[in-house]
Amino acid sequence: MGHRFSRRRQSDLDTLPQGRFSFSEEAPPRYYLGQGDQDTVRNVQPSSSSSEVSIGMETPGQQPDRRVTRQEGRRPSIYSTMDAVPNLEFYANATATGRLRRSRPSLETLRKVFEDGESSSNMGDSGTGSLSAIHEQNEENSAGGKVKQPVRFGWITGVMVRCMLNIWGVILFLRLSWITSQAGIILTWVIIFMSVLVTSVTCLSVSAISTNGKVSSGGAYFMISRTLGPEMGGPIGVVFSFANALGCALNTVGFAETVRDLLIEYNSVMVDSINDVRIIGTITVTSLLLISLAGMEWESKTQILFFLVLMVTFANYFVGTVIPATPEEQAMGFFNYRADIFVENLFPDWRGAEGNFFQMFAIFFPSAIGILAGANISGDLRDPETAIPKGTLMAIFGTTMSYLLISVTAGACVLRDASGNLNDSLPLNYSGPCDDVACKLGWNFTKCEQSQTCPFGMSNSFQVLSLVSAFGPLITAGVFAASLSSALAFLVSAPKVFQCLCKDNIYPYIGFFGKGYGKNNEPLRAYILCYLIALAFILIAQLNVIAPLISNFFLCSYALINFSCFHASITNSPGWRPSFKYYSKWTALFGSVISVVLMFLLTWWAALITFGIIIFLFGYVTYKKPEVNWGSSVQAGTYNMALSYSVSLAGVEDHVKNFRPQCLVLTGPPNLRPALVDFVGSFTKNVSLMICGDILMDDDESGISQRNTDKLVKWLNCRKVRSFYTPFKGDNLREGARHLMQASGLGKMKPNTLVLGFKTNWKECPPGSVEDYVNTVYDTFDANYGVCILRMMDGLDVTEELQCEANLAFEADEAIESDHSGSSDRESDVDIPNHTINNDIRTVFQTKQGKKTIDVYWISDDGGLTLLVPYLLTRRKRWRKSKVRVFIIGQQQTMEEERKEMLVLLRRFRLDVGDVIVMTDSQRPPFPKNLKRFEDSVAAFRLREGQQQGDGSVQQQQQQQQRTEGPWKISDKQMDALRLKSERKVRLNEIIRRNSKHAALVLISLPVPQSDCPSSLYMAWLDTLSCGLHCPVLLIRGNQQNVLTFYCQ
Repeated sequence: MGHRFSRRRQSDLDTLPQGRFSFSEEAPPRYYLGQGDQDTVRNVQPSSSSSEVSIGMETPGQQPDRRVTRQEGRRPSIYSTMDAVPNLEFYANATATGRLRRSRPSLETLRKVFEDGESSSNMGDSGTGSLSAIHEQNEENSAGGKVKQPVRFGWITGVMVRCMLNIWGVILFLRLSWITSQAGIILTWVIIFMSVLVTSVTCLSVSAISTNGKVSSGGAYFMISRTLGPEMGGPIGVVFSFANALGCALNTVGFAETVRDLLIEYNSVMVDSINDVRIIGTITVTSLLLISLAGMEWESKTQILFFLVLMVTFANYFVGTVIPATPEEQAMGFFNYRADIFVENLFPDWRGAEGNFFQMFAIFFPSAIGILAGANISGDLRDPETAIPKGTLMAIFGTTMSYLLISVTAGACVLRDASGNLNDSLPLNYSGPCDDVACKLGWNFTKCEQSQTCPFGMSNSFQVLSLVSAFGPLITAGVFAASLSSALAFLVSAPKVFQCLCKDNIYPYIGFFGKGYGKNNEPLRAYILCYLIALAFILIAQLNVIAPLISNFFLCSYALINFSCFHASITNSPGWRPSFKYYSKWTALFGSVISVVLMFLLTWWAALITFGIIIFLFGYVTYKKPEVNWGSSVQAGTYNMALSYSVSLAGVEDHVKNFRPQCLVLTGPPNLRPALVDFVGSFTKNVSLMICGDILMDDDESGISQRNTDKLVKWLNCRKVRSFYTPFKGDNLREGARHLMQASGLGKMKPNTLVLGFKTNWKECPPGSVEDYVNTVYDTFDANYGVCILRMMDGLDVTEELQCEANLAFEADEAIESDHSGSSDRESDVDIPNHTINNDIRTVFQTKQGKKTIDVYWISDDGGLTLLVPYLLTRRKRWRKSKVRVFIIGQQQTMEEERKEMLVLLRRFRLDVGDVIVMTDSQRPPFPKNLKRFEDSVAAFRLREGQQQGDGSVQQQQQQQQRTEGPWKISDKQMDALRLKSERKVRLNEIIRRNSKHAALVLISLPVPQSDCPSSLYMAWLDTLSCGLHCPVLLIRGNQQNVLTFYCQ
């Protein structure tokens, strides 16, 4: 509907660029391709002996140059020269710096009819305009000088080395041998494998997410936010950035404490133990900041230097295990590889208050949390989709092997206890009481073992790796390299993640730190912020209470990353297509659960603090609802749930207890009738369905503007109205409303009540418009819908207040026929002016009603809809204090009985009604002046039968012709037949005006239009019932089916 199809004229075909085409039915066509990087399809000269297809984009005399070849990269489809073959650039969200985005031709372009030969001849250039601009701009760049390209890293230097350096830390050098002595080699391997299991599962999830589309900068935050949405991504971005800043502080303090111990050892203390840590830590973190500010290239070179130092350290250690131990080393427990020592250290030997499995696990696990170091700088990677999975998995494999080998070699070479005293060696013929492993090796450490005063051995000394290595100081260099590399990685990761968070504008007042500088877009301001945070904690110099938060922050990130992968997998979204296939949604779920469990097993109070921070930040983002749309799995899950519930609901039979007034509201553009939108939204929000229908009555074939639709939906959301907006094209109001009632909704989520505004200009508008309006009410009852007509004293349309013209096709209060309007019919589809999309106009339904009354004139029993709507209104905060009064028709003699019966009925319906009033004077005749006003209102629509001339048959024919041409006209016969009904409505209006002067809202039972009642007379009835009131009036009628019940089933 509204589309236009055409065929190209022969004259247009004659103006196509001349090319050489020949066809053969005997042999398949042959295509000749050019050499090199030219994609041009060369012309093939037709031979006289055979017919071949010759396809060429060159014209005679044209020399193929570089620009032509590049333009021919947009090859036309065989369907049309305007159509384009698939191209990568058509699917790019944004283009690189200095390039213009290419786009495929639109449907309008493909369907366009060329009016002259010139436009047809130039059609081949329409698809290459943007490409030509690219070439011109590239030539300008080449002429102006070479553009500096940002530094990009591969999977080895960018991910693997960085992750390995971040995983290796002081725990490897100072605590792994001690953990081995406590837990034994077997349980130490179990601890290592448990830690690796969590990190490996998380790595698989990271690999799946990072290969499901182009990954930008932001690391874990970017992955979680683009998968789960800003609600979960925002909190993790803040927590993860802060955790990285604390990680920098902790590793710097670890380095400073090592240096301080060396100073104490050599009697070179500067001030005291605490202040020395502060001084050394400040100097160190400042130096690391300067390295980071120098750029990623310098930072990467520094990391390579640290990596080489660590490689030399490891080689030094493993070489030392095979060098024969000196007597001094044997006195400290080192004996090279011994089977007896290996067997002795296989099993646990728990000592002290920390001697249990989970405590050892808690101490070791922080050494495995560096797997996101490469992903955190995803914006600086050359190919993050390939580099992140490959580099992270290789880093986990390499570091795991180092942990396993160091633990087993230390357990096979070093005793748990040793005195370090050379006098404890045994003579060759010693036969005293000594039966442990040391005795077999010629040493007796029984005395210090029994008194638990041995200063050496794996259980007592943290310098075992220095003891075993070939050159001890290299281990100290390894400690320095591990701690400094981790600190540097954290110092780089935190600003990168925080910069991405700042650019997304999820939280206020942080955008200042998102500005980038240089060719790598370095977040210098974020670097300074991270430096200040790290420096603040370094100056405290006591991080034992804060340290558990870091592991919990990282575990929380791991849990959400795994849950992101799991959630994206179970939503069955067509957009979830990761190229990394070695993952499972169930392993991702397991990784998420185990990460949460470990958070509480390690430090339960830190886990509670972490979740508290996450919940607070989550609540803020949920409340603010940032205007971002990243196609998250939460959206896909919401769609799945909505679809599943809708399908399930379709098989459930309707029940009166679950009836909800699901409203189709004929608002036109909703921003032009805010009162109608606010009123219906008052009793449907969070209760039932609301659809704003916009009937577009255009004579032209212009399509519905998606931009205008988006603006109106945004207006509804800003006004906090939970409603759908549905524009629909129709020739008139009746046709559009009928089609909307048939097509709107889904399954059981379909409207059952039509709401429209009262036609206040029904006397002045063309009579056909009145007929159309009343027939819409007819059709609504035919469709078994309820009807609500809202009237306000000043009308519903605020177009004049907005000082803009609206298409009369939208107006229910004004003329509908398009030929009566002086404005163009295209106004409905042009851009809506920005000043019309605002929420400055407040309506009476947005203010508190106080203790006013809601008066319900329940004249006819319609099934209970007349009572249900005011009940739903009183559940709202603005109407909560309003009292509902019910007016019914009754007799003077039985007034009290009828009132009691109605109170009993309302009580059984469990409706809180303030009062029931019986109207006993409704049968009285109306006042003459009111009756005369009614007759004057319909005088213009009367069929003047007395003015017709001729005999009876001729008069009858004339009357019949007038009724056919004007069905809205009222004959004398019809007026007399319906006079009593008219007088009762005039009288009812007098009662309403007397009793409801100060009401906040008046509801009146809508009279059902009958086939023998002309539309003009019916409009006069509606006008008479609702006139003279300053408050809103709702004429309401259900579909005569029960919507209230007092039964439980």
